[in-house]
Amino acid sequence: MTDRVIIFDTTLRDGEQSPGASMNTAEKMRLAAQLEKLGVDVLEAGFPAASDGDFEAVSKIAQKLKKTQVTALARTAKDDIDKAWGAVKDAVNPRIHTFIATSDIHMKYKLNMERDAVLAKAVEAVKYAKSFTDNVEFSAEDGSRSDRDFLCKVFEAAISAGATTVNLPDTVGYAIPHEFADMVRYVMKNVPNIGKAVLSVHCHNDLGLATANTIAAIAEGARQAEVTINGIGERAGNTSLEEVVMTLNTRPNYMPMGTNIITEQIYPTSRQVSMITGIMVQPNKAIVGANAFAHEAGIHQDGMLKNPMTYEIMRPEAIGLSSNKLVLGKHSGRHALREHLKEMGHDLSDEELNIVFTKFKELADKKKHVMDEDLEALVTEGILRTDEVFKLEYIHVTCGSTVLPMASIKLLINGRASKSANYGNGPIDAAFNAISELTGTESELQRFSVSALTGGTDAQGEVTVRLSENGLVALGRGADPDIITAGAKAYVNGLNRLEYLKKHPVEQTDVV
Repeated sequence: MTDRVIIFDTTLRDGEQSPGASMNTAEKMRLAAQLEKLGVDVLEAGFPAASDGDFEAVSKIAQKLKKTQVTALARTAKDDIDKAWGAVKDAVNPRIHTFIATSDIHMKYKLNMERDAVLAKAVEAVKYAKSFTDNVEFSAEDGSRSDRDFLCKVFEAAISAGATTVNLPDTVGYAIPHEFADMVRYVMKNVPNIGKAVLSVHCHNDLGLATANTIAAIAEGARQAEVTINGIGERAGNTSLEEVVMTLNTRPNYMPMGTNIITEQIYPTSRQVSMITGIMVQPNKAIVGANAFAHEAGIHQDGMLKNPMTYEIMRPEAIGLSSNKLVLGKHSGRHALREHLKEMGHDLSDEELNIVFTKFKELADKKKHVMDEDLEALVTEGILRTDEVFKLEYIHVTCGSTVLPMASIKLLINGRASKSANYGNGPIDAAFNAISELTGTESELQRFSVSALTGGTDAQGEVTVRLSENGLVALGRGADPDIITAGAKAYVNGLNRLEYLKKHPVEQTDVV
């Protein structure tokens, strides 16, 4: 049994199924490049049968990455597998990932199929995928609630048909660690040809046990962990890449298995995912949360001053979190900015650098020091939001304790200028009313949250909004030293994401 765990990242597929987290092709491409830099072994780039946009994104990622295996998801239908292969065929080591449910509840109520039919469908799909590539993964959806003997029978048949990886998913996050560990032991013992394939696990976090279940499975012989950055994903999310990797790194005495992950790239990757999706990391999130390496209690601070290991079980530098975040100011030049952005994982073209440099100079005139978080925001807004239906040109707000708040807004709508003014209960409400009038949106604002990107009174404010319209959910994000402007940017960004979802409908799947 190998002592290396394969890291299978599904941020771009399962992670994207977080409500409102849909990404466009440019965003996926940039994140895929960073995931390769992080060192993930396998990148699940999407579900090509879901939409033309997903097919395009997977195809471009497959062509771009130089080391990472790229896989695409497919149901056990030939058309799905054809599209998956068409999207990944140019990858350095393309993989097809096909699945079908094996639990009695899914077979009865979702598939309306008997066990023999499911088994036959799994074998047929794996054989068909094998005709394109030797790198085939088969997943038994809802595996943790499946009959163990039937699950073993399906895995044995899938391996005989050519699967080189078989995946045991806890699709609905129902398992608990000792139960899941026992199930992995059972599979390892009762699938006669399991030695010809890698056993993978894919856990959801509905009971908050995704990482615990994954670690328990690895201890019993699973050698592929399917994970996402920041643990994002549908419902309560997926197993968190950073938690699994740093558990293995921190406790080698109990878990003597390594990965190919370059841990110093964990924090930059976490920030990039957060910036692109608009899903902020909770402050007390393990490994990458803002408070993960913060110490307020006096007894903790005293211990840290004497020896950091008294209250820190890992060094912040190990995940790429530098204690010295001060980097650039208004006198910094274009070359310094380019080199620093490269260190952060952003290798920009000359045209892209020009856009970011202009915004950088504007920001540097407003605040004394520009931090890494500020630069992430500039790249996100300047590079990843280029194809927009709505663009905020300016905002002017009048407010105070003795006046009725009013906002004047100018938007470019498909390149054409449009202006409006409106009132509200406060300046942000007035701005949102004016933007809503200009865009004619029927969306509902479900959430509005504000945070600071960095410390200090000159910090950029970061606003995240959640919008819904006709069953579509989009997250919008905006950052600016002025919190009202940040709110307007976030609202416009959310409306653009809704427009993207309307034009690029994605077929959702509860797979693995």
